[in-house]
Amino acid sequence: MNSRYSGKTRQKYIVFSALWLALFALETAAGASTRKNQAVYFEGTDHELHVYRSQGKEPGKTLMLIGGIQGDEPGGFLSADLYADFSLLKGNLIVVPRANFQSIVLNRRQVNGDMNRKFGKFGDGGKDDYETKVVDILKKLIAESDLLLNLHDGSGFYSEKWEGTDRNPLRCGQSIIADCEIFQPQGKPQPVQLGRMAREVAEKLNLQIRDKKHHFHFNNHNTDKKESPHKEQRLSATYYALYTCGIPAFGIETSKTLPLEEKVRQHNLAINLFMEKMDIRPENPGIRLDPPELYYLIISVNDSLPVLVENKQSLHIKPGDAIAVTHIAANYERGLCADILGQGTINDTRKRIAIQQPTRIVVRKDYQPCGSIELLLGGADSQFSQGVPVAGNSSKAKADYLFFTVKINGEERTFRNEDNVKLVKGDTIEIEEVVSNLASSSEFTVNFKGFVGAKESNAGEDRGYLINTAKDLWPRYSMDKSGKKYQVVVNLHKNKVASLWVELEEPALDYVVLKTENNAMQCIAPGGTAWIDAKQPIRLMDIKTNVDGNDRISALFAGPGEIKQMLKKDDIIPLGGAGRHFPKGEYRMDILRDQITIGSVYFKNISGDAS
Repeated sequence: MNSRYSGKTRQKYIVFSALWLALFALETAAGASTRKNQAVYFEGTDHELHVYRSQGKEPGKTLMLIGGIQGDEPGGFLSADLYADFSLLKGNLIVVPRANFQSIVLNRRQVNGDMNRKFGKFGDGGKDDYETKVVDILKKLIAESDLLLNLHDGSGFYSEKWEGTDRNPLRCGQSIIADCEIFQPQGKPQPVQLGRMAREVAEKLNLQIRDKKHHFHFNNHNTDKKESPHKEQRLSATYYALYTCGIPAFGIETSKTLPLEEKVRQHNLAINLFMEKMDIRPENPGIRLDPPELYYLIISVNDSLPVLVENKQSLHIKPGDAIAVTHIAANYERGLCADILGQGTINDTRKRIAIQQPTRIVVRKDYQPCGSIELLLGGADSQFSQGVPVAGNSSKAKADYLFFTVKINGEERTFRNEDNVKLVKGDTIEIEEVVSNLASSSEFTVNFKGFVGAKESNAGEDRGYLINTAKDLWPRYSMDKSGKKYQVVVNLHKNKVASLWVELEEPALDYVVLKTENNAMQCIAPGGTAWIDAKQPIRLMDIKTNVDGNDRISALFAGPGEIKQMLKKDDIIPLGGAGRHFPKGEYRMDILRDQITIGSVYFKNISGDAS
């Protein structure tokens, strides 16, 4: 069963029957939607790692994009950034726009060592640096994928023949790199035609590049051969993906000499063509390279009420006050960090730091400064008035900014006023806090309409309660009394100031994946039947539901008159035993969320009694 952050089981082995595809198409057309989530690793450090996942309306293969593994190659990480929020009709994306965020902020290729040389069996000599920790996460993500694209900006222009110092076989720019021409994965009948795939993509890509000098070519590093001039690539992400995980992997290299917008455009074209080859059906992103601009910072002073401070304004505090930048508002959502000059490190976002002397907070988008505020000591503006902090001369100090911190199935999320939170019935939600410059937290009342926390003395305050959306809500208080949409209302002195909407859908089984001893796969839709030979072992390979991370999903298997058995992924399904009779059509597997059955599949034996 797939988990929220470890990802879903790779689906590249699934063999879909034509009948099932037709049924699934009808189901998805009835209202399925792209599912997205984000995971943050090493939060609060200089090397935060953000991973974005998009699952299409229809199942399919998974493409992984890595950008920014070397920090001075912006074409790659700015292109990957455009795919982080992609909506898909079919297939899946795992996107890591900024694998090496610290080197990006410093605009350097590497910090402690080249991150793209740490994928060997023992990493980089066993060094315990942040690059190795990031690579450990990337390895796990690669193992969940069907194809890897590692996005780079390379030197010069690749050419099979020597044409000059900037255009020759040792240059990488304008090439699609692979580690060999053909690769035979262990235990698989068909070889991976890396060279053919790369040439086909390059041919279509070149039709959209006017200047023939900028055309792409297949660049075979022959990495595993003794005579290869690129032996260092045996420690790279693409080599690991191919030789350890058995999936095709390519480096996409645009030339560093090209304008930034052209590099991003060409990366996008290459990604889209590989998606087309994998039958991943997307909406194409546009190229957005507007100059980054800071709007404001939200700063907590001494763990008290947050202060909103606009770009180029100042905040007056007292010597020794501890501040924490808790939110950065800018015209971009990703790649942002706050640096308190002379304090902390290059990324001080969410860090609690005591300020002893005047300084400045500089905000960067990747490596580019996009705004700053002054921290000044003393002065009238360091005082609090009526519970509302005053940020020096800020015209928006009384602005109605307000957001919610919420836990969904134990994972903390942030939402803005009037946002819609989409959940599956049975998900748990806890309203933790409301943050605003309107008043201190204690002055708000947060009421989840349709839920009563303190039943003995209901005051309409519902923060801090763990709410099971299948058991704890009263449908008659939902919108249209349908039990599908609820409102969370925030009041200040009995006046409504904000809302959060919670929308629920029923938990549902999409399909179950089975695998027989001869590696044949079956994908069974709800109510469908698996025709199997009970004499042969059959495994439960995956369960796909609309529940995020398959939270609290279980499988029970039994025949007539038998005690139900709990199954998990990779378990052998107990169809037979010595002298055991297998009644045709009478065995079934129920998929449950908590104790509620959300779908069932059935089994029919084609071989007579099991033995």
